[in-house]
Amino acid sequence: MKLPDPVRAEVVVDLAALRHNVALLAGRAAGSGAVTMAVVKADGYGHGALPVARAALEAGATWLGACSLGEALALRGGGITAPILSWLDLPDVDFATGIAAGVDLSASSLTELAAIAEAARRTSHRARVHLKIDTGLSRNGCPDADWPALVKEAAADPDIEVVAIWSHLACADEPGHPSIDRQTERFHAAYGIARAAGLNPLRHLANSAATLNRPDLHFDLVRPGIAIYGLNPNPEPEDLRPVMTFRSSVVLTKRIRAGESVSYGHTWTAERDTTLALVPAGYADGVPRTLSGRMDVWLHGKRRPVAGRVCMDQLVVDCGDDEPPLGAEVILFGDGGKGEPTAREWADKIGTIDYEIVTGMYRPRIRRTYVGEDG
Repeated sequence: MKLPDPVRAEVVVDLAALRHNVALLAGRAAGSGAVTMAVVKADGYGHGALPVARAALEAGATWLGACSLGEALALRGGGITAPILSWLDLPDVDFATGIAAGVDLSASSLTELAAIAEAARRTSHRARVHLKIDTGLSRNGCPDADWPALVKEAAADPDIEVVAIWSHLACADEPGHPSIDRQTERFHAAYGIARAAGLNPLRHLANSAATLNRPDLHFDLVRPGIAIYGLNPNPEPEDLRPVMTFRSSVVLTKRIRAGESVSYGHTWTAERDTTLALVPAGYADGVPRTLSGRMDVWLHGKRRPVAGRVCMDQLVVDCGDDEPPLGAEVILFGDGGKGEPTAREWADKIGTIDYEIVTGMYRPRIRRTYVGEDG
């Protein structure tokens, strides 16, 4: 993969890797008779929703998933015509623009369903609705006790077309966790109530982890998110290719003597004469300050430790007796193929998940560049 010229802070998004991942996931789903929704919320998990959406559709996805109506409408504005599901908005949102644009909407309560129906009447279009049942995540979704009433109302309203019922798994990335089967049982029960009300909806439950490890939960549609970006939610290895590389450049080198300290708080002191390289990326650019003293970068052909605290705009790399040239590429994380750090490594070191690392790359000072655009 040829990378661009030196930059302050840049995310390189490999769309060829993304297409590979989507094709793998869509192939798994097709083997179970399901179609694939590529989830591109949060600006494509920090990768760029529109380029990701186009590449995912080229690779075999037939649906797209967005969190908010605004995200869905941005996809429509970018020329995307594939089915899009939007599932979480504020109580005062006007669903009319989404209905007119052919965006599928989610309803988890009678109040939400009524707002969608009222908007549909104003647009003279039936609203395409996915009814969400809470099967045990206890987040969004209709409680069991209220589900029959929600189903009955949706089935009776001429302005509502019930496209699907759906839910979300809490522990699919922990194969064998007892909650998975409990949630599945509740989902089957909710589907039975919908069928008894005269509905014949699609069913979707599987996230990335379940798409990979629970083909019995594929039903009619799967919703992979993090896996399309090449980050594996499962403990077992998968043939997924990380899509994002985060890079910067060397802007200054200097030699310091043994005993000199580096960065705020002087938490790092040179044990020998050494060369330092200054890199103009810091926590304002998505490098967690909590990685101070615990991170390496890939620079001038090898992993090298960051010396001292990560600052707002910069960090310092200990290069020993090497002196990298000005402008030399610094990979903060990548796919790991050369031995460079990965987003998963960052996440593990600071006790979070790689989802947070890559979505944290959506920042004003970070330039985004796409490679592998030709399918």
